[in-house]
Amino acid sequence: MGLCHPPDNRNNMSELIGLRLEQYTLKRREEALIVNLQTADGEPDSVMIFAGFSSSLMRATDFDPDVPVIAADSTITSIDRLTSPYNPDNPQYIESGLNMEAMESILQESNI
Repeated sequence: MGLCHPPDNRNNMSELIGLRLEQYTLKRREEALIVNLQTADGEPDSVMIFAGFSSSLMRATDFDPDVPVIAADSTITSIDRLTSPYNPDNPQYIESGLNMEAMESILQESNI
């Protein structure tokens, strides 16, 4: 399934960011992402994305893969790119602390 949207459409981008990050890890199987965010309620969360799947590292993740783990009203504070397979005892960082602008550039370079 291809995603077509203008890069300057911020509402569409925030609604689809979780899906786009999952698509990125499908294209780049050698990478995993850790997305640090704040929920609309101001609660912190960290989400691991690998091979097209997202899972919260701090709260329960819904069993239904159609329920977004990263809500559209969440604020992404940083994204870490890591080599996969991910080893929590010895994580191998490619890049750490990326902001959304930097990640958006990477997504666009990957045609996502």
